[in-house]
Amino acid sequence: MPAPENNIIPVLIIGTLVVVVLITGLFFFVIVYQRKMIKNQVDLRRLEDERQQELLKAVIETQESERKRLAEDLHDSVGQVLSAIKLKLHKLDKQNEGKNEMLADTCKLTDECIQEIRNIIHNVLPPVLTDFGLIDALDALCSKINSSTPIQVSFSKKLSNERFPSAVELTLYRIAQELFGNAVKHSEASAIHIELSKQGYALIMSFRDNGVGFKLDEVKRGFGIKNLHSRVQLINGKIDIYSKPLSGTITTIEIPLPRT
Repeated sequence: MPAPENNIIPVLIIGTLVVVVLITGLFFFVIVYQRKMIKNQVDLRRLEDERQQELLKAVIETQESERKRLAEDLHDSVGQVLSAIKLKLHKLDKQNEGKNEMLADTCKLTDECIQEIRNIIHNVLPPVLTDFGLIDALDALCSKINSSTPIQVSFSKKLSNERFPSAVELTLYRIAQELFGNAVKHSEASAIHIELSKQGYALIMSFRDNGVGFKLDEVKRGFGIKNLHSRVQLINGKIDIYSKPLSGTITTIEIPLPRT
């Protein structure tokens, strides 16, 4: 009678070992499967981010291309036509010895229209940016805001008057334009200070106003904030926005520069 009991013990041991091996195998299978799933999700998100970056880059490049075309069209067609009209009007005004008030007013309006076209061209595609670089372009932009608004704008630079990659210069200039536009429309600021500096292999632009500020959580989903972040990300930069009600706003952009 004890013989069958002795035969059962090895069977139980072997069965237990088989169960343990199966459970261990299943455990490792689950771990490997989860790791593969996580890796696949990471790869998928990376691909989605790359697609979004490519799409965003294409959109911004298209915008810049359209701006360039618009500036050229305004200069080559509308600008030339208005200049021709201006010459003819001034000739008529000279023939009338300036006695025709309506003609004189029309000449004045034509001059104003030509100047407005020039301003639009400079905003869309500023020649000073392409010809002289970011520092001179920011200086001109600050002077324009100073002369056209009651806001006192100051600009300081802690670097030599050098050129940077065209994508960096254009991105920082567009960001400065947008920040000025937001400040003029919404901040109620009386003073703005913009600073450009270099720290190692990084170019840093700081934009500070003394306006009413805002709650960042309430506007962080807005198109303007998204547009700023998108532009900075395209050139691998970082942007930090600090603001709270009645304490103004500080925006800092840091852009890596190529190591030479």
